Amino acid sequence: MDKFDLEDPLTSLDGHQSDTISALFSSESDHMPSYNYFQCLKTSDFYVSFRQEAISLILQAQYSSNLDPYTQYLAVNYMDRFISWQEIPQGNPWIVRVLVIACISLAAKMKEIHFSFSDFQRDEGFMFDPPAIQRMELLVLDALNWRMRSITPFSFITFFVSLFQLKDPPLTQALKDRATNIIFQARNEINLLEFKPSIIGASALLLACHELFPLQFPSFETSVLSCEYVNEEKVMECFNEMQEMVNNEMRESIVDMVSSSSSMRTPVSVLDCHCSKSENEGTNSTMAATVTPENREIKRRKLKGFCNQSSTMKISQFQSCE
Repeated sequence: MDKFDLEDPLTSLDGHQSDTISALFSSESDHMPSYNYFQCLKTSDFYVSFRQEAISLILQAQYSSNLDPYTQYLAVNYMDRFISWQEIPQGNPWIVRVLVIACISLAAKMKEIHFSFSDFQRDEGFMFDPPAIQRMELLVLDALNWRMRSITPFSFITFFVSLFQLKDPPLTQALKDRATNIIFQARNEINLLEFKPSIIGASALLLACHELFPLQFPSFETSVLSCEYVNEEKVMECFNEMQEMVNNEMRESIVDMVSSSSSMRTPVSVLDCHCSKSENEGTNSTMAATVTPENREIKRRKLKGFCNQSSTMKISQFQSCE
């Protein structure tokens, strides 16, 4: 299998062959969470907390396992798609942890990079046997129908940039870099989960253009909105959501700078900006558990029964495997 590239999930985009571009747009919905998942996150505090905890752990892998942002993004994509099709039982905080490890592991395998189960788990204060992790990997693969070459907003960046017809390579790269950062920010936003990857990619590029090249923005906007593959109304709706997100980030960054002398921030403070709960702040979470020398050993779950279950076992059955 070729090394997976988030910007080129199918075949080479050289020349932007019409059949390849069409395939990207026609297949992107298969790589999104279910619509019910978005509705559930709007109404269920449990799923919001579960997702918050999962993303926090995935982002923490940047520090404990030197994981790059693209691999983290892919892991979040796997996680969102999985829990959108699986009912997650409450009262089992270990589920989010083994799911995160499985999603990071699968993303790392797709990107052909090294990821150490033991190093990550040791730093985070819990431990699962390799068979347990492999079992969860199989459940994720099954839930995602083995569609692991995810079509993400990055898959559409090259195509949409080509519509702008920029002549200066450094300016083009600056536009792509800023759009990429916006997409990484958008990963945490529940309100953006309802939009297709192509809509998020187009909106991120438009917002980047609006920030960097305001004079050229009207022509760039016309180029994107006239594209046969995009829904103009959805692009503008997503653009407005992203603009609000960026503005909120900017305001919160200013507040953080002002209050930095009197408060400590966690390594995943970017995620904290979107959430009212933080483990460092001592907030009670349905997923959170304090790691102390006394209870560290309790967290070393073997889950051997879990690993011996049949391949069709649902996550709701995991309660009997602790």
